[in-house]
Amino acid sequence: MERIKQLASQFTGANSARARLEAQSPDDVVITMAIRSPLCKAKKGGFKDTRSDELLTSMFKAVIANCEINPVLIEDICVGTVLPPRAPYEARAAALAAGIPDTTPLQTINRFCSSGLMAVTEISNKIRVGQIDIGLAVGVESMTVNSDRGLQFSEEIMAHPVAKDMAMPMGWTSENVAKDFNISREEMDEYAALSFQRASKAQKEGIFKSEIVPLEAYQVDPSTGQRVKIIVSEDDGIRHGTTAEALSKIKSAFPQWGDGKTTGGNASQVTDGAAAVLLMSRRKAEELGLRILAKHVTTAVAGLAPRIMGIGPSIAIPKVLEKAGITKDDVDLFEINEAFASMYVYCVRELGLDIEKVNVHGGAIALGHPLGATGARQIATGLNALAHKGGKVFVTSLCIGYGMGAAAIFVRETDE
Repeated sequence: MERIKQLASQFTGANSARARLEAQSPDDVVITMAIRSPLCKAKKGGFKDTRSDELLTSMFKAVIANCEINPVLIEDICVGTVLPPRAPYEARAAALAAGIPDTTPLQTINRFCSSGLMAVTEISNKIRVGQIDIGLAVGVESMTVNSDRGLQFSEEIMAHPVAKDMAMPMGWTSENVAKDFNISREEMDEYAALSFQRASKAQKEGIFKSEIVPLEAYQVDPSTGQRVKIIVSEDDGIRHGTTAEALSKIKSAFPQWGDGKTTGGNASQVTDGAAAVLLMSRRKAEELGLRILAKHVTTAVAGLAPRIMGIGPSIAIPKVLEKAGITKDDVDLFEINEAFASMYVYCVRELGLDIEKVNVHGGAIALGHPLGATGARQIATGLNALAHKGGKVFVTSLCIGYGMGAAAIFVRETDE
C-alpha cells in the first residue's frame, strides 16, 4: 500500500508540474508570430547574390506583412547575428529601410550559434519585468557575405591550457566529441541521414510552408551581369533520397584530427537565412485580439570546455528543465541544433531522449545553420512541428561555438 502511495504521489507531482507549466497568466510572455526565411546554401543557393543587409531588410518587410499589428507598437527590437563586422549599423538601417519607424529602438546581440535565441530571450525578459509590452526578436546570417575566418590571439591566451582552444576550428571540436565519447562514424551517418529524410518528407508534404515566408532577393543574370529581383520561397539545401550508406562514402573533412569521422554529409551546412519572433505580454495580445501561438517559459545557458563545445545542449537542457520544475518526460518535442552529427548523437544518447521526439522535421544537417538565425529558426520550426503533432511542450537547444550551451522552453497554445 505504501508503494502505491509513493507511485501515486510521483504521478500527481508530475501532473502538477506540467499543469503549472501550462497555467495561463496575463503576465505571461507569449509569441504571436514565429516565421523564418527559406534556408539557402551559402555561395550557391537562393541568397548567394543578396547582400546581408538586403537579406535582413527583406526579413523586416516580411515581419511587417505578417505581424498583424502596426509596427509603431513594437517598442524594442533585438537582432541576433554573428559575423557582420558592422552589425548594429546594418541592422538599424535595414529596419528603417523596411518600414520600421525611427521611434522603435534596436540592438544587436551575439552569443554565436545561440544569438537568435538570445534575441528572443532578451526581448522576453524586457516584457517580463515590465520595461516593454511588445518586442521583436530577429536572427539573421549571410554566410555567403560574411564567412567565419577564425582568430589570432595574444601569446598569453595561446599559453593558457583552455583559452588557446578558442583558436581551433569547429571541426576540431566535433572530432574531439566523437573520440572522447566513442561516437562511431556509423552512428553519425545514421543520424545525418535521418535528418535529411525527415526534412525531405516535411518539404514534400508542404509542412514547412506554415513557417516559411517567401523573401525578396537578388540574382545575377549571367548573360548581362545585372542583378534582378527574385522571390525565394523554399529551402534549397535538402538532399532528397539521402541514405546512411551514401553518406558513409563521403571522405573525412578533417582527417588531421581525431579519427576523421566528420564529413560534409554529417555536419551542418553553411547557409544563409533569417527568422523572426514577435513577443508580447498575454495581456497585450488579448487586448489586441491576436492569436497566441505559445508562451516562453524560461531560458538557460551553460558553459563548458571549448574543445567539446558540441555537448552544450546536454548541460543546458537539464538546467532549463530544472528551472521550470519539469522533466524530459513532460516535453513533447525537442529541437537540438545539429551543428555536427557527433554532438547530436551524444546529446540524444546522454540525455536518454526518444529520437522520435527530436528534430522531427530534420535539423541543421539537412536545412543548414545560418549562425545568428538558427536560435530563432528552431522556434518557428518547433512550434510548427508541435502543431502538426498535437503537442504542447517544446524545448529548443543549441551548442555554442566557444564552449557554451543554451536551451529554452515553450508551451504551445491549443486552438480549443
